[in-house]
Amino acid sequence: MMSETRSNIALVGMPGSGKSTVGSILAEELSREFVDTDSLIEKSQGRKLQHIVDMDGYRELRRIEEAILLDLQLQNHIIATGGSVVYSQRGMAHLKSISSIVFLNVEQSALRARIHNYDSRGIAKRPEQSFEDLFRERFELYTKYADVTIDCTDLTKEDVCTRVIRETKS
Repeated sequence: MMSETRSNIALVGMPGSGKSTVGSILAEELSREFVDTDSLIEKSQGRKLQHIVDMDGYRELRRIEEAILLDLQLQNHIIATGGSVVYSQRGMAHLKSISSIVFLNVEQSALRARIHNYDSRGIAKRPEQSFEDLFRERFELYTKYADVTIDCTDLTKEDVCTRVIRETKS
């Protein structure tokens, strides 16, 4: 069983991997509160992620994201994180101290098919960075921080939830 200090389940993964969707379903199935850190960022800033990237740059979005993460004092929550959360060592250390980190691993081709708005989605990436570069760079970080990796290939959202529940209970 997870210790009380790590009572949350935090979902990490690429944009389009289903963190918010799976997180909502998990929260319902486990009777827990759901938190989406992208929503917390937008609420705290009073503007969309893409607006932050456009006006202040991707580094500023990552800085705000880190501050939001370090502020989280939650128990028994399901947390859907932004895809760039793994760039903050301090943020991830804090998240890991209060959560089991679950990486929703979705194949690059499937992600690319899901994301039609790569350049306008509010993704914290270098302006010239291709989706493929971003995928490679982040994949390494997701696997580094993950307590559990769920291969989402050919799984429904419900199947992913079932696996997350099973893998985080052991």
